[in-house]
Amino acid sequence: MAGLREISGRIRSVKDTMKITNAMYMISSTKLRKAKKDAELNNPYFQAMQEMLLNIMHTSDHLVHPFTDKRPDKKKEDRVHAVIVVTADKGLAGAYNHNVVKLTEERFFSGDEKVKLFVVGEAGRQYFASKKVHLEGQFKYTAQNPTLHRARVICDQMIDEFLSGRCDDVSVVYTGMKDQLTSQARVMHLLPIVPEEVDGRIEIPEDYSDDLNFSPSASKVMDIIVPDLLMGYIFSVLVESFCSEQNDRMLAMDAADRNASEMIRNLSIQYNRERQAKITQEITEVASGAKAQKKAKAQREEKNE
Repeated sequence: MAGLREISGRIRSVKDTMKITNAMYMISSTKLRKAKKDAELNNPYFQAMQEMLLNIMHTSDHLVHPFTDKRPDKKKEDRVHAVIVVTADKGLAGAYNHNVVKLTEERFFSGDEKVKLFVVGEAGRQYFASKKVHLEGQFKYTAQNPTLHRARVICDQMIDEFLSGRCDDVSVVYTGMKDQLTSQARVMHLLPIVPEEVDGRIEIPEDYSDDLNFSPSASKVMDIIVPDLLMGYIFSVLVESFCSEQNDRMLAMDAADRNASEMIRNLSIQYNRERQAKITQEITEVASGAKAQKKAKAQREEKNE
């Protein structure tokens, strides 16, 4: 069995680890609150942009625009799907990174579809590099502190890929908050623009009206608002992924704290048992020694008589 010194050392080690996990929990909690606040401040603008796009799509049934081009004449085996994968820069966040890369492999690498992979986050880069998967673009940004500038750079590159014909679809794989405590890996289709998808992403306001006129034309208005809308989608994806990462890390650190507390409790019980056994052994040895001396003394007295 382990000695008292060894058990005591393990208890100190677990307590030191708990200090780290507690600090990581507090840091993630602070980052989560900040990210949620940023998202709430930007949501009204992007909500209005989506409503505007929905108005255009509903009032211009026969609108033909490069952003809505599904390229139906292109053969399935010739189509190229650009996929943005958003991961974290490090682990210690439960199954956060695993769920994203697993969903990516299941949805885009299980068939014969041609895929151009773009990765945000160091964890994703290292994973796909270990699998010998070619990365078309890595976006040399960290997954920390999402900004509109980073979303704009990613958006511009994806629009260029789509309009130039180098890809026929654009999607993003990320992690979104399912509720206040759990997150879920998801896929969002970005290009080409599909009215049903836009319709499903927003709540239709009560005063919604499709009796609108666009000047100089609906197509020109789309040229302006679609890039901003796509940037909003990507920014919301980055923010929601960041929130999910911090939430998962908080849950992981909380679970680590509970496990560490249980480990300390078990080690403390083991320590007390070992100490009690040692004390009992020492008492037994002292009693046995005293008994032996008493017996020896009695034998000497009998011999002297």
